[in-house]
Amino acid sequence: MKCRHCYTELEHTFLDLGFAPPSNAYLGTSSTSQSEVYFPLRLKVCTSCWLVQTEDYSRASDLFTSDYAYFSSTSSSWLMHAKKYVNKVTELFHLNESSFVIEVASNDGYLLKNFVDRSIPCLGIEPTDSTADQAEKNNVPTIRSFFGEVLANDLISKGKQADLIIGNNVFAHVPDINDFTKGLKKVLKANGVITLEFPHLLKLLKYSQFDTVYHEHYSYLSLYAVQKIFASVGLKIFDVEELTTHGGSLRVYGCHADDQREITNQVDAILLEEKKFGMQSLEIYLQFQEKADKIKNDFIEFLIIQKRAGKKVVGYGAAAKGNTLLNYSGIKTDLIISVCDMAPSKQGKLLPGSHIPILHPKKTFEIKPDFVVIFPWNIKDEVISAWKEVHNWGGKFVVAVPVLQII
Repeated sequence: MKCRHCYTELEHTFLDLGFAPPSNAYLGTSSTSQSEVYFPLRLKVCTSCWLVQTEDYSRASDLFTSDYAYFSSTSSSWLMHAKKYVNKVTELFHLNESSFVIEVASNDGYLLKNFVDRSIPCLGIEPTDSTADQAEKNNVPTIRSFFGEVLANDLISKGKQADLIIGNNVFAHVPDINDFTKGLKKVLKANGVITLEFPHLLKLLKYSQFDTVYHEHYSYLSLYAVQKIFASVGLKIFDVEELTTHGGSLRVYGCHADDQREITNQVDAILLEEKKFGMQSLEIYLQFQEKADKIKNDFIEFLIIQKRAGKKVVGYGAAAKGNTLLNYSGIKTDLIISVCDMAPSKQGKLLPGSHIPILHPKKTFEIKPDFVVIFPWNIKDEVISAWKEVHNWGGKFVVAVPVLQII
């Protein structure tokens, strides 16, 4: 296999999570008699451009299907994050009724609806019908397609170039990252800006966030690698912000390479931080498997202890990261009774691989579980605040990553 960006032969696998079904391939209760498709889940690192990527076995069309069950609007904290972002960029880049904004992977319109409310023209690009349907109900114009150079050329032919292009948690999801970036370059106006948000590889390595590895994430991104990818098509990163979302993310600000914007000191600061952490040498990667195995083993041990003590354990959040942890750990319904989730699109289904049933939180908490494992640990504070009643009957919350915590 070769690097998605620079085509260097990949020699180093540094994380092997065995075989697992796609993390968002939720099952209907009637489909348990049918076989599931499992793919190897492994990470490789390129020692030339230091892009980290999954080993190729699945196609994007197999993962992002018409009934895709992840809806961004489910999380109140994510909605607030999107609103604050829109407030910031509208002022920063002087966006108004004569501007044009494009969001790639616009999901259910969670972000663009804020531009609609401001009468700022916008367009969402979203390949999954389930989320695009909801976006259109929110009056967000949406093209149902995967984004790349072909779609960019089509948009240009229709006179649609953007003052602002947004991509939140999509850059890691594209199998052809070079084609995607070429598309961004083409559809961007001469003085336009691109903002991309993505989980920071440094945080994944530093805090052992192996459960954020799943087939839908083709690439795992450092600022160093993204800067190289941008430069290869004639774009530059002129600023970057560190965010707390998804366990630690970056928001990069990009423009055409010949744009007069000066590169901020923050870009150099994060590049230096990555280098000092060792992200351009192999050692930090080759130590990672042992860390992932310890988290898995501690989690299994905890669940077995509770099972022997007659305790009831449920999960909160039918999240992709939870499915990675469950499937690597081999957890089934004998150790975790059910998982609850606020998304109606997931309720009544089963988690892929583990076949743990997904219920509404109120239905799950009727059994008064002793422990609630929060799989989307990045929103643990939101979950604990919303479901304080768990503590009323003596129940406790649990997070497994980066270390086992009982709250």
